[in-house]
Amino acid sequence: MDQLSAHLDRGWDLINKGDLRGARSSARRALEIDKDSPEAHNLLGYTAAQEGDPEEALEHYRQAMALDDGYIDPMLNAAEVLIHPLHEYDEAVSLCDEVLDFAEGREEICEALLLKFDALLAKGEEDGARATLEALPDGPVEGPVFPFLIGRAWYELGEVERAEPFLTDAVREDPRNADAHYYLGLVHDAREHWRQATLSFMEARDLDLAAPAVRWSLPREQFHRHVERALQGLEARFLAHLEGALVLVTDAPGMEMVVDGVDPRAPLLVEGFDQAHRDREDGPRMFVYQRNIEKLCRGPEYLEEELAWQFTEELQHLLEAAPASLPAVIPAPSPAPPKDDPGTRKKPRKKDL
Repeated sequence: MDQLSAHLDRGWDLINKGDLRGARSSARRALEIDKDSPEAHNLLGYTAAQEGDPEEALEHYRQAMALDDGYIDPMLNAAEVLIHPLHEYDEAVSLCDEVLDFAEGREEICEALLLKFDALLAKGEEDGARATLEALPDGPVEGPVFPFLIGRAWYELGEVERAEPFLTDAVREDPRNADAHYYLGLVHDAREHWRQATLSFMEARDLDLAAPAVRWSLPREQFHRHVERALQGLEARFLAHLEGALVLVTDAPGMEMVVDGVDPRAPLLVEGFDQAHRDREDGPRMFVYQRNIEKLCRGPEYLEEELAWQFTEELQHLLEAAPASLPAVIPAPSPAPPKDDPGTRKKPRKKDL
């Protein structure tokens, strides 16, 4: 194996081990050997995406594509970054269509179609998204991630019965995939299979908590200060209902709460918001789930904006409900394609040398 190949292989191995600094160093060394290596730029792009810098990632992916216009990996990686967090859906669809024009590998075709599905659905083009999903080739695709992606896609279209076998296969093939357990829980919940839904949600919760927090996760005290500032910036009509509220920050809903029906990925939960509780001295209680909130953000600079949006949406929902029967539980937002961790979508991609 030559030196260039050795550095690239080592870089991907380090990514699989979670050593992003080491992977970046290996990619830089590969560029020192060959400054026009598209594979090195693809590796740098993937590392940047994992580190939470989508703009740098996209820059390297585009350079890789310019150096080798037949190199599919950076095209698919770029499409993923364009979908989330950059929300450049049209460009993502264009890249996927370009891949589909010449790709021959079954895995690459399926990945391009699934990414195109994500982009079209995010644009609100449900008919196009459905047609794209229906275009998937028949038969199994290598890799445990594809049953999850296909099952998730069918769930997003409301096809829970079509989603269930794929998600069941995904959990069986990769029991450590928290997203697969979570979506299988959503399917069971939609079908009113309460016991199975609870077990799936509990498994997802445990796996979420066992996984590392986002790279930029803040100390609890600092996160709490962001919560306080976001609350202070709410409209007066919301603040009036939160007077004397007890605000608590923790990682995620507790086991007992999940068993009682709280979504394990809920960003927050409000109790005691109805009139009977507001008349009592203890007042409302607001639980803010730090890990779940941080997963929704691109970085700490977006944290207060995200918190304010979550507070506003859910408090508005509670205020619009009948005062005597305001719900105690605030559910998680509609699930979005899991893009905070690119590794959950697919295995790291590299070009065979």
